Amino acid sequence: MEHFADRLSAAIRARGNAVCVGLDPRWEALPQALRTRHADGKLEGAARAFEEFCGRIIDVVAPLVPVIKPQSAFFEACGPAGLVVLQRLLRRAREAGLLTILDGKRNDIASTAAAYADAAFAGTEIDGQRYPVWDADALTVNPYLGREAVEPFLESARKVQRGVFVLVRTSNPGAGQFQDLSCDGRPLYLEVATAVRSWTRENLGRCGYGDVGAVVGATHAEELATIRHSLHEAYFLLPGYGAQGGKAADTAPAFREDGLGALVSSSRAINFAFSPEDNDWERKVEAATRATISELAAATRMEALTRSSQ
Repeated sequence: MEHFADRLSAAIRARGNAVCVGLDPRWEALPQALRTRHADGKLEGAARAFEEFCGRIIDVVAPLVPVIKPQSAFFEACGPAGLVVLQRLLRRAREAGLLTILDGKRNDIASTAAAYADAAFAGTEIDGQRYPVWDADALTVNPYLGREAVEPFLESARKVQRGVFVLVRTSNPGAGQFQDLSCDGRPLYLEVATAVRSWTRENLGRCGYGDVGAVVGATHAEELATIRHSLHEAYFLLPGYGAQGGKAADTAPAFREDGLGALVSSSRAINFAFSPEDNDWERKVEAATRATISELAAATRMEALTRSSQ
């Protein structure tokens, strides 16, 4: 298998855009007809509804975008049935030609971190045999416990040419409580960015990017430009676009001139671009995806990808 960053770059070029569709299913926002069909008053019914809904979104967006990002929390909230659904959806996305980022924001130390990492990437080993669990192309990781905690994720990912996206500057309004704290005159998030720069330079692909990326919120445009200035070789995963208030122009500093370097994530603005009563919700999901691509192409260097794919 090719280096993760090379596969990601190839997928972005093939689709002509750098849009990542998040899968964040919420029961109350699902199409009414779908909820009615699966309403049994149990978690299993919700899990079945999530599978049908997200599966149909995958079918809609697979010809349009390079990446999907399921948020594990919504599936875990449905218990064991939800975890089975998450596994099937990741497989379905791969079969549809999409790269997958498991949004789990994992973090721990030693054997616990290794277990999280192996479940995400290489698979769990039993009696010398590895069994795939999530088999994701990438995983989001919290760096708060330091290199010791990140190392097992890097090791597992590199065994099978996968990627890790490290939280650097998150998109939530309260992010500054810790991320803006001063460390030798610099905000903490820049110290994390410096660490990510070191980690990503350990394993660069032919495209010039490493297998360690940075999660940087699209809601922090000025900080995004500052982080990009010191973090050249990392792909940026940009949450916060759309429903959280991030604008297309806010993501522009993350892109290099050929349109690579960034992956803009949109979840609610695409997942729920309809009213629950709408029967043509899939058409509206497609329209929202196309609108996102157009908005980003008009406001960023992603436009170079749009031209090259035509």
